[in-house]
Amino acid sequence: MPTLEHNALVEMFREHPELAPRLLATLLHVEVPPHASVAVVESSLDQLIPVEYRADLVLELRDERDALVLAIVLEVQRDVDPDKKFSWPAYVAVVRARKRCGAIVLVVAPDAGVAAWAAETIDLGLGRGHVEPLVLGPAAVPEIIDPADAERETELAVLSAVAHGNGPSGLTVVQAALAALGRLDQAHAMVYFQVIWNGLREPMRQALEALVMERQIEGESTFPPSIQRLIDRGKLEGMREGKLEGMREGELKGMREGELKGKLEGKRDTLLRLLARAGIALTEDESARIQACTDVATLDRWLENVLGAKTAAEVLS
Repeated sequence: MPTLEHNALVEMFREHPELAPRLLATLLHVEVPPHASVAVVESSLDQLIPVEYRADLVLELRDERDALVLAIVLEVQRDVDPDKKFSWPAYVAVVRARKRCGAIVLVVAPDAGVAAWAAETIDLGLGRGHVEPLVLGPAAVPEIIDPADAERETELAVLSAVAHGNGPSGLTVVQAALAALGRLDQAHAMVYFQVIWNGLREPMRQALEALVMERQIEGESTFPPSIQRLIDRGKLEGMREGKLEGMREGELKGMREGELKGKLEGKRDTLLRLLARAGIALTEDESARIQACTDVATLDRWLENVLGAKTAAEVLS
């Protein structure tokens, strides 16, 4: 079953389809055909081949006359899967036959070992034909360490943090990416935060927590408030609990009824979107419980519980 991290990276390209051809050109130095638009189309390729063949995403590039110039089959690959060496050529052949245009496979592989495996040429038989997947891995994705660059290229900064977060410059790369998440809405920021956080090994997590604590003691703000709340866990949670609760009470007292209603609706909507992204199903009673909740602090707790949760019961605890 696809993980939240896998789905989040797929959604990144679904919501920003122009990202794929741009990264092909700038990072992989591929000569992408001139095009006027990029659109997401169906990912199911089962009309001509068995139903189990389903790509993560298929993108169409069209020129100014609306003619198809290229189809990109995008796959997010977090682990080595030998079956992909048989399905990727099928994707290319079926898309090329159906679209009557050139087709390529673009693999997003945050792990260096998986990226190297994915980039291997696939021999179709007797050396008479082959498919060469294009791979966005750590070797191709730059280290984004400047917060200004990360804010301009937030999605690329997230990919950079996932690819290089455990490397020699990992702490700087992660700081830049997390700071840039402040420009996103809460749902996207939380999902990208989990993608980055889950990819960090324990030494880097500890280094990040130590940095946050040091900045707090010095009275400096390290990250945007929404991201800061996600990091404030474990040993940091006790230090900030009283202050955060006081802030919530002050916000509620000064909030007009209409503003409170809008805030609650926004948090409920964000919670439902995050649950859907995580693949967590809700019963009718659980859905009704979320819709009936009128406490900001409770909704905030449930939103934070989504990170790492596997069931609705864990979220609504």
